[in-house]
Amino acid sequence: MGKLKLYGLEPSPPFRAVKLTLAALGVPYEFVFVDTPGQENLSEEFLKKNPQHTVPVLEDNGHIIWDSHAICAYLVSKFGKSDSLYPKDLLQRARVDQRLHFETGVVFANGLRSITRPLFAAKLTKFPKERYEAIIEIYDFLETFLKDNDYVAGSQLTIADFSLISTISSLEAFVKVDPTKYTKVTAWIKRLEQLPYYEEANAKGTRAFFSMIEKANFAFSS
Repeated sequence: MGKLKLYGLEPSPPFRAVKLTLAALGVPYEFVFVDTPGQENLSEEFLKKNPQHTVPVLEDNGHIIWDSHAICAYLVSKFGKSDSLYPKDLLQRARVDQRLHFETGVVFANGLRSITRPLFAAKLTKFPKERYEAIIEIYDFLETFLKDNDYVAGSQLTIADFSLISTISSLEAFVKVDPTKYTKVTAWIKRLEQLPYYEEANAKGTRAFFSMIEKANFAFSS
């Protein structure tokens, strides 16, 4: 069996979600850097792999998978010694899937990407208050999800936690999580930070993302 290839770059939250999954599974892989700021993802070679020109992309023995959620589910299904990270029980899996869709459509699309795309593509540096409020709403939802559980989809760690922590930790570049208001979210973040692979798989890339935001001189309108 050939070694997996993972295409992407460290500041990317979806890339980091896959890194967290690979680390949790203990699966070795080859990292292939994709310079998205330099539009390498729009090259003919990359578009053959992923016509949507997004990262991450996983290559497994010539088979290509893109979208971090699909990749994480695939990895657990193929390499997991158990199904704990992506349960086979239909009700448990449905809850994990719901959290993954929440991350895709609400946290990433309406929270993070609604800022980063105009920030980097159009060089827009001032954003309406609605963008700030959208992030606050995300934190409100997450606090509710964690009301009775240590993890976002229940009592055990799943790929939904990996997907969400990669984006939530990045959103903090724009709006910090208030530890007095969001006690459950704060405890959840600290819980994940204790994972032995967290620093390498997520924290390092998050710092790189923060650095990019700081250089962009971002601000919300009052």
